[in-house]
Amino acid sequence: MRISNRKRILITGGAGFLGSHLSERMLAEGNDVLCVDNFYSGTKDNVAHLMGNPHFELMRHDVTFPLYVEVDEIYNLACPASPIHYQWDPVQTTKTSVHGAINMLGLAKRTKAKIFQASTSEVYGDPEVHPQPESYWGKVNPIGIRSCYDEGKRCAETLFFDYHRQHQVKIKVARIFNTYGPRMHPNDGRVVSNFIVQALRGEDITIYGDGSQTRSFCFYEDLIEGFVRLMASGDDVTGPINLGNPNEFTIRELAEAVLRKVGGKSKLICLPLPSDDPKQRQPNIEQAKAVLGWQPQVQLEEGLDKTIDYFRRFLQQQ
Repeated sequence: MRISNRKRILITGGAGFLGSHLSERMLAEGNDVLCVDNFYSGTKDNVAHLMGNPHFELMRHDVTFPLYVEVDEIYNLACPASPIHYQWDPVQTTKTSVHGAINMLGLAKRTKAKIFQASTSEVYGDPEVHPQPESYWGKVNPIGIRSCYDEGKRCAETLFFDYHRQHQVKIKVARIFNTYGPRMHPNDGRVVSNFIVQALRGEDITIYGDGSQTRSFCFYEDLIEGFVRLMASGDDVTGPINLGNPNEFTIRELAEAVLRKVGGKSKLICLPLPSDDPKQRQPNIEQAKAVLGWQPQVQLEEGLDKTIDYFRRFLQQQ
């Protein structure tokens, strides 16, 4: 018999950029949090300040292996999300998405837990529809260097909906667009962290292609709020639901904004565009607005200031 009314929350990838912020949010709401991470791209430093909390537990575990715990809700965030990390060991990346989904869905089935899948805008590939609505099936290269991540996440979505239809598992699928903020890995190769770290170090800022490709950048606080609202929605709300900031910027505009804020003498250097790099990425968030009452509140200028402050302190401690 349960003694406590506190929800038992499992967060896989809980020591990562987003997982650590979600762990904080779940603890603040009065839950017990089990943070699971194999520390491939996550780090104990992200959750060190939570270790003294009696309602927080950290477990080193790889989700490609089964996990036997008792939980009420599962947030499945485990998977390297930056090209540098997920292309380093592409077979393991696919296994994390697919085997990880199978293992976490099996756990949800056994415990009757609600389960949240951190999917990605990469399921849309290099889109021919702009902005991208959830109804768009995407244009993905199944055999390219990014396929381990793109197709792994697409297969995970398939598994989630099949477990929902076949076993009545309560699922929530969010398609996450570019997100940034404190605790991003400084060497993850993502444009926001790349540009900020290069500018703070006084290095030239590297732009791939001519910088005309577009992205939409969502501050982590807004995204975590979307996670929580989706998980709290009715069982009839399964997703997939786009979560991201619809304000679109070119990569060059982002680089120039970072330079303006950091200062210094860094110059913009153009390098060849990577294979299968999408030219446009912008979420249609009408469904999130209608179903969750959610839309981003933090604008790029404010979010960049907070992220630059974080990386400035981080680099001073190295």
